[in-house]
Formats: sequence, C-alpha cells, structure tokens
Amino acid sequence: MQHSPPSDPLLAPALVRLAAWLQGEGYRFTTVTPATHARVNARPENRVARSLRDVFGWSRPFAASLLPAAATDPLRAAGLLLPASDGLLRSAVRFSTLGGTLFAHSAFPTLEEDAVFFGPDTYRFVDLVQQELRKQPLPSGGRILDVGCGSGAGGILAALAAADAAPRLALTDINHRALAFAGANAAHARCGPADLAQGDLFHALEGPWDLVVANPPYLNDDKQRLYRHGGGRWGEALSARIVREGVPELAPGGRLVLYTGAVMVDGGDPLFDALRPHLEACGQPWSYREMDPDVFGEELDEPAYADAERIAAVALVVQRQR
Repeated sequence: MQHSPPSDPLLAPALVRLAAWLQGEGYRFTTVTPATHARVNARPENRVARSLRDVFGWSRPFAASLLPAAATDPLRAAGLLLPASDGLLRSAVRFSTLGGTLFAHSAFPTLEEDAVFFGPDTYRFVDLVQQELRKQPLPSGGRILDVGCGSGAGGILAALAAADAAPRLALTDINHRALAFAGANAAHARCGPADLAQGDLFHALEGPWDLVVANPPYLNDDKQRLYRHGGGRWGEALSARIVREGVPELAPGGRLVLYTGAVMVDGGDPLFDALRPHLEACGQPWSYREMDPDVFGEELDEPAYADAERIAAVALVVQRQR
C-alpha cells in the first residue's frame, strides 16, 4: 500500500483557488466528445478566446489582457499557463460542470501520457452511480472507493449523494497527476476527507469497500496513454481485471459499479464473454446492460478496430450478498 502526495505540491492548491474564482464568476461548461470539440474549435470565429468558457472550457488560446490576475496567478504558479502562437497564451487545465460542481481536468487536446480525462463518459458514469445509490443507499460510515479515479468525479459525487451516511471516500490512480486533480476536485466540492493513494487498482488501499466505482480506460490506444489504453485485444483487459479483483474486495452487501466500453464484433460482446464465467462462478447477484449503443465511433477508423462493428457504453453492477 502506497500513500502518495501530488508530485507538484503547488498544483492542487492552484486548482482549488482557480475553481473557487470561476465558481464566483458564474462559470459553467459541459464537456463534449473530442470529435465535437475539434469541430467546434475549427470554426474561424473560434480561433481566439473571447470569454472564460472559451479559455477554460473550449481550451482556446487567449490574449493576456482577457484574464485578471485572479485567474492567471494560480495558473502561472502551477505551471499551467502556457505560450501559444502569435503571442497568445493558453490554459493547460479545463473545468467542467457536473452535478453543480466544477471539476478540473486536462486541456484539449489530451495528448499527454498523464492527461486527466473528462467527457460525456463521465456524465453517464456519474448518473449510473447515483442511480445505484438511489436504489440502495450507502450504510452509515460506508467506505467508497473510486478506483482509477482520474478527475475523481465518480467517487466525489457518490460521496456527496450519500452525505447523510457520512461516507469515507478513497481515490486511487496509477497516475500521480490524476491524484493531484482528484484531490483538488474533492477539496473544492467539500465532499469530506478523501484518502488519496497511488497504485495499481486494489493494491493501493485495503478493503473491504461498501461501494466500488470504476470508469476505466477501455480503448486500444496505439500510444498506450494511461487515460485511454485498457489493454488486451480490444481495450477490455483493465475492465475485466477490475471485476475479477474487485468483487473479493467488497464488504457484505457492498456493490461494484463499473462503467466501461465494450467493442461489438460480429454481433457479439467479447468483454461480456470474458466476464460471464467469472460472474457466474463468484455466486453473487449481477446485472450487465448497454447504456449507449454507439460511442467513440471515430475509433473505428483505427487499425485496431478493423473487425469491430461499434463500441458500446456498458454498465455492470455486482453486489456481494450479506
């Protein structure tokens, strides 16, 4: 077990400070898919930012005179204020609104190995988790683990939804930068104390857990970036590992809620085919369903998906019997 502070001690405080300022300015932004983002930014009138949403949502370059010191000072302190062409600047961080809360994540385009991703999958993932908590509330003092947390949105909003139960939240990720962002997002959301731990899935902290939530990378990324690459033939390997290793970590009555992608090939679902023997052998109640039949369609142009028909967003819930 390894508890780790953020690699840059200035990053999280700067993000919290900036989020508070943006919230005070009434900032709101809904993040779209990368393909939509690129299309909107390609319009000639969107070449240069004219508003806070342009800078911190659409990740457009901006003139130094556009932002006050209340925004540029924390950006500069954390190394998030970067030069762009034609003497303009750009922000290396974005902020998105979800559940009335602002979440910091990496600027568009997310090309870096340690990028912190947030997008339409995040909205669907959080909605799934909140549906589960409405069906069955968390027990008093229940332990929540957001494994591979990224921005931490799933665990943070689960903790806020279960606030009456005074839950204990843990956020784990293999990515140091993700933990810094998740820690800042938790502090801004005021969801209560959050344990941050760097490590591989369930090796970072000890269970048992009353609620495990996971929205892992599920694509086959040729650059094998942490936030995108799921491993295996179709990007399914990490999702399968979370199920195999996560179910034994559940407390009696606890649930594992997995939101992920599944590549469909010749009408079949290789992820479900891989998971089903384990789910049936574990002897616990479970459900598996498609939430969206067609996501990240642009990936089908990549060689790795030459045999794929579509990529679906799927939800798996496993509950350990009491």
